[in-house]
Amino acid sequence: MQLKIMPKKKRLPAGRVALILFLCQMISALEVPLDPKLLEDLVQPPTITQQSPKDYIIDPRENIVIQCEAKGKPPPSFSWTRNGTHFDIDKDPLVTMKPGSGTLTINIMSEGKAETYEGVYQCTARNERGAAISNNIVVRPSRSPLWTKEKLEPITLRNGQSLVLPCRPPLGLPPPIIFWMDNSFQRLPQSERVSQGLNGDLYFSNVLPEDTREDYICYARFNHTQTIQQKQPISVKVISAKPNRERPPTFLTPEGNTSNKEELRGNVLSLECIAEGLPTPVIYWIKEDGMLPTNRTFYRNFKKTLQIIQVSEADSGNYQCIAKNALGAIHHTISVTVKAAPYWILAPQNLVLSPGEDGSLICRANGNPKPRISWLSNGVPIEIAPDDPSRKIDGDTIIFSNVQERSSAVYQCNASNEYGYLLANAFVNVLAEPPRILTSANTLYQVIANRPALLDCAFFGSPLPTIEWFKGAKGSALRDDIYVLHENGTLEIPVAQKDSTGTYTCVARNKLGMAKNEVHLEIKDPTRIIKQPEYAVVQRGSTVSFECKVKHDHTLTLTITWLKDNGELPSDGRFTVDKDHLEVADVRDSDGGAYTCVANTTLDMVSASAVLSVVAPTPTPAPIYDVPNPPFDLELTDQLDKSVQLSWTPGDDNNSPIIKFIIEYEDAMHEAGLWHHQTEVSGMQTTAQLKLSPYVNYSFRVMAVNSLGRSLPSEPSEQYLTKAAEPDTNPTAVEGLGSEPDNLVITWKPLNGFESNGPGLQYKVSWRQKDGDDEWASVVVANVSKYIVSGTPTFVPYLIKVQALNDVGFAPEPAVVMGHSGEDLPMVAPGNVRVNVVNSTLAEVHWDPVPLKSIRGHLQGYRIYYWKAQEGSLKRNRRHIEKKILTFQGSKTHGMLPGLEPFSHYALNVRVVNGKGEGPASPDRVFNTPEGVPSAPSSLKIINPTLDSLTLEWDPPSRPNGILTEYTLKYQPINSTHELGPLVDLKIPANKTRWTLKNLNFSTRYKFYFYAQTAAGSGSQITEEAVTTVDEAMASRQVDIATQGWFIGLMCAVALLILILLIVCFIRRNKGGKYPVKEKEDAHADPEIQPMKEDDGTFGEYSDAEDHKPLKKGSRTPSDRTVKKEDSDDSLVDYGEGVNGQFNEDGSFIGQYSGKKEKEPAEGNESSEAPSPVNAMNSFV
Repeated sequence: MQLKIMPKKKRLPAGRVALILFLCQMISALEVPLDPKLLEDLVQPPTITQQSPKDYIIDPRENIVIQCEAKGKPPPSFSWTRNGTHFDIDKDPLVTMKPGSGTLTINIMSEGKAETYEGVYQCTARNERGAAISNNIVVRPSRSPLWTKEKLEPITLRNGQSLVLPCRPPLGLPPPIIFWMDNSFQRLPQSERVSQGLNGDLYFSNVLPEDTREDYICYARFNHTQTIQQKQPISVKVISAKPNRERPPTFLTPEGNTSNKEELRGNVLSLECIAEGLPTPVIYWIKEDGMLPTNRTFYRNFKKTLQIIQVSEADSGNYQCIAKNALGAIHHTISVTVKAAPYWILAPQNLVLSPGEDGSLICRANGNPKPRISWLSNGVPIEIAPDDPSRKIDGDTIIFSNVQERSSAVYQCNASNEYGYLLANAFVNVLAEPPRILTSANTLYQVIANRPALLDCAFFGSPLPTIEWFKGAKGSALRDDIYVLHENGTLEIPVAQKDSTGTYTCVARNKLGMAKNEVHLEIKDPTRIIKQPEYAVVQRGSTVSFECKVKHDHTLTLTITWLKDNGELPSDGRFTVDKDHLEVADVRDSDGGAYTCVANTTLDMVSASAVLSVVAPTPTPAPIYDVPNPPFDLELTDQLDKSVQLSWTPGDDNNSPIIKFIIEYEDAMHEAGLWHHQTEVSGMQTTAQLKLSPYVNYSFRVMAVNSLGRSLPSEPSEQYLTKAAEPDTNPTAVEGLGSEPDNLVITWKPLNGFESNGPGLQYKVSWRQKDGDDEWASVVVANVSKYIVSGTPTFVPYLIKVQALNDVGFAPEPAVVMGHSGEDLPMVAPGNVRVNVVNSTLAEVHWDPVPLKSIRGHLQGYRIYYWKAQEGSLKRNRRHIEKKILTFQGSKTHGMLPGLEPFSHYALNVRVVNGKGEGPASPDRVFNTPEGVPSAPSSLKIINPTLDSLTLEWDPPSRPNGILTEYTLKYQPINSTHELGPLVDLKIPANKTRWTLKNLNFSTRYKFYFYAQTAAGSGSQITEEAVTTVDEAMASRQVDIATQGWFIGLMCAVALLILILLIVCFIRRNKGGKYPVKEKEDAHADPEIQPMKEDDGTFGEYSDAEDHKPLKKGSRTPSDRTVKKEDSDDSLVDYGEGVNGQFNEDGSFIGQYSGKKEKEPAEGNESSEAPSPVNAMNSFV
C-alpha cells in the first residue's frame, strides 16, 4: 500500500488556512506528517532537505560552510566522508558541526588555508529507520591568478588589413569574464567591424586609421573573489596610406570549412563565426536540415555569435554561418552534437506501506549516452547491503512484496554517465496505523448560493483509508453523480443550493479501524446591488447624489463602503454618507472621478461604479473639445487560467463623453512590442472580463474613444503569464508532393508562438497509402515545416495528417488531406499521331492519349516538337535543326500549328508532359505545306539611264513560298506637278533578273511597281523611281544664251536703272512729295495703320524695310495669275491679305508701278510674274 495524500483541487474557506498549510507541507514531501500533537508516536526515515551544490566553489577569504540539513522521526544524526573516507570532525579544531544539523563550518579566517580542505564531501543522515546521503559535494577554492609577464611588441599595419589582438587570460576558477578597455577604464567601442570573440580575443575585420592607439588592454574579472586582472597594453598603429584593395571574406575563426561542437542538454549552445574582408562582411546563420528554433534563438556580437538556450537533442545537426560582402561569400559548417548528463524521467518517490502490503520504487532517467542505474540501501551499495527477502531488484525498479516493519530503509538511486550523475533518496516506511481524521470536528462552512462548496476531511492511516460522506443522521453514502469526491477526502458540491444546507459526516476506514467527523454547511443568499449609482454631469458648485441600494442575506452583516477612484473618500465635510446614499455638496473640479459603492458581507462582495464629471457653470471661453485623455491605474484581478478581469480609471473626456473603450494586448513572450486588438466595451464600463489563451505573457492597455477620436494608449498593465495547455489548432496548408520518384515530401505551415499554447512545440506527422490497408505510419518532429518520407512507390496517392503537440499534450485530431508521392518521367509516347494540313501556314495535329498509369504523375499536357527539314535528310542533320515547341494544357488530344512556312517539308513528334518532365517522343510524322504567295523581291535597282531607256536589275524574293511563275512590272511617268501618267503593265519571265525598258520620254521621271507571282497568287510589291537623261542640244543652247555678252550687258543696264529709280524715289519722299501709292493710301486710310513715332525708332510712313519686302520675297506665279503654295514657300500669298496673289492698297505698291488694276485679267503672253528687279523696271518704261 502506498500512502497518497493528494493536493486539494479547490479553494477552501479562509477559516481553514492553517490546516491547509499544514496539509500542503505534508503533501509536498509525500511523507508521514510530523504533527507533534496528533502523530507524535509515528516514526519516519531521514530525508535530506538542504545541501550544498555538487560543484561548490568557495571564496578562500571566508570561512567554508558546507550545508547538510535533514529531518526524520526520531531526529537523525549526521556524519561526513571526505574523499571517500570517514571525516572525523572532532580531530580538527577548525571544523565544527551546527547543533541539530549536519552543516559544517571550517574556520579558515583565523588560521589555515582553503586549499587544505579541497576535496569531495558527502553527508549521511541516519536514524533507526535508515540512512539518507547527500550528493558528492566537490569543494574547491576560487582562483584568480595573475597574467604571466610578457613583452608585447607594437603592431604596425596598413589601412584595410585584418587584425587579431590575443587576450589569453590566466585559467581561473571559475573562468573569468573578459572585456577590453583603455587606460581610462573606458570600454573600447565594438561594431560589425571590431568585436570580441568568445575566447576573449579582439578581432578587426579591417583596420582604419582611427584604430591607432597605444592602450588596447584586456581585462579579466573574477566575480567570485571580486578581483580584476589586466594584460599589458598593446600598441597598434595603422598607416594612413591608400587602403588595401577590396577583398572577399575569409574566416578569422573558426578555421577551415568545417568544425565540430559538443554541448550538454539544457545548456546554452554558442556558435561563433568572425570573418575579415573589405568591405566589412555581414554574418548570416542557417540550419542545414531544419529551421532555427523560435523563442530560443538569439544573436549576439553583431550576429557573429548564435546562441540557442535550453538546448536539446533535437538541436543536433549542421549549422552554417555565411560571411558575405560585395565581393563574394564563404561559409563554414559547424556540426553540433548535443549530449546529455542524466536527467529524471521518473525519480523514486517515498513509500508508506503497511505490514504485508506490496509496493515498488521506480528510478527512471535518460541521458546521452544512456545513464547507468545503480541502487544503494542506507548509503551502502545494494549488492553488499543486508539481505531483505521482501525486496527484489529489477533494473531501474525495486519491487517489494509482503513488507514487514524491518523492511523500512532509505534507498538511493544513482544514475550516471560520463557527463554527470543524479542521486535521489526515497524511503520505504512500514507503518500500521488506524485511520485518523485531522479536520476539526463540527466545523461550520458558510457558502453563497449557486457557488461551489468544499467540505474538508483531511485524513491519515496505513493502510490508506477509504473515505465516504453521508448527509444527515440516516443518509446513504453520497455518490459521484451529484457530488465530487476528491482523493484528499474533500467533498465538493459544484453548485450549492438552499437544500444543500445540513450536517455532513466524513467516515475513514481501513482494516485497522474507522474514524468519522461531522461538519455543517449553511447556504446564504448572494448580495446584490438592485439600484446602481448612475453617471452624472454637474456644474461646479452644485450638489450631486449617488444611490446604491443593496439586498443581502439577513443572517450576514452588511457593510457599504464608498470609494473615490478606488481610494478612500476625501476627509471633507462636503461628503455625506447616509445608508445607501452618497451626497457631495459644493462640487469642485477635483471631485470629478469614479465613485464606487462596495457592498461587503463575510462571504461575498459586490460593487458598482459611476463617473462624476464636473463642468463649469458658464464656460467662458467656450470649452475646448478634444479626444479623451488616456485611461490610467490599470489593474488585473480574478486571475484564472483562461480569463482575467481588467479594470481602469477613465481619463478626462475633454468635454465630449466617452463612447467606448478599446482594449489591446501584447504578448511579451512571442511578439514583444506588437499590440493586438482584444475587445471593446461601452464607455460606461471601467472593467472588462477578458478571455485569455494559454502560455501567453499578457500585458494590456486601454484607449478611450469619443466623437472626436481615440485617446493615446494608457500605460501597460502588469504582465500576466497564463498556464500552458495543449494546442487548440493544427498546422494549415498541409501538402504532400514528392520531390523524387521514391519519396513523399510533407509540408505544412507551422503554428506561430501564440498558437503553440505551451513550450516544446512539435508535430506528429502521419501518412499511409490511400488505396492500401496499411496502418498509419507516424513520426514526431521538432518545430519544422517539412518532413520527407523515403522509399515510397512512384506517384501513389497518400493520406496525410499533421497534428501539433507540446509538453502538455496533443491538439485535436487533424483533418486528413491527400497527396502524392514523387513523379517520374512518363513511360509511353502518344500514339496514332495524325497531321491535317489546313493551309499553307496552318496544320492540325491529332494523337491518342497516353494511359494514366503510364504517365506516372500529374498530367500537365502534351508538347509538340516540329521543325523544317529537307526531304531525305530528316535524320542526318537533326541535331543542327532549330525545333519549335507548342504545349497544349490538360488532356487535349489535338492542336493547331500556326505560322508554318508555305511550300515546306516539316516533321513533328508528340510527347506527354507531367510534373517531372517529358516522356518519350512519338515516331516522327512528316508533312508538306502547299504553295503560298511570295515575298517582295529582295531588291530593285535602276541603272544605265539614257534619253529613252532605263535598265532594271533585281534579286528574287527571299521567301518564294513556292515556284515562281513570272514577274509583273508596272510603271508610269510623273510630271513636274507630281501628277501620274498612264500605267503600263509588263510581264517578265521568272528566270530573269534584269530588264531594259526602251522608247521612254527623255528627262522624264518614272515610277515602277514590281512583284513576283506563284501559282498561289501575287506577292508583295517593291517600288522605285528613276529619271531619263536630258537632251544635250537644248542644254547646250541654254548655256550659250547665259554666256552671251549682250545678255550680260542688258542685265547690268537693268540693275543701274533700278538703282537710279530708287535714289529718285528716296529724294522725293524726303521733300514731302507723294507718288501714286502714297496718294491712294491717303485716300483710303486704314485706321489700324498709325504713323510710328520717332522715339520708337521708325518713320511715320513706310520704312525702307517695308518698301523692299516684296522685292525680297517675290517668286514666279503660273500663267493664270494664281500662286500655288506648293510651288514656292516664298509666294506672294504669304505676304498679302488678298487672293490670287494680289496686294491691296494697304499692303504693296507693285500694282501701282505696273499700271495694272486689281481685277485686270491676263492678256496674251504678258508676264504675270511677281515683282522682281526686271519687272519693276518694265513697269516704269
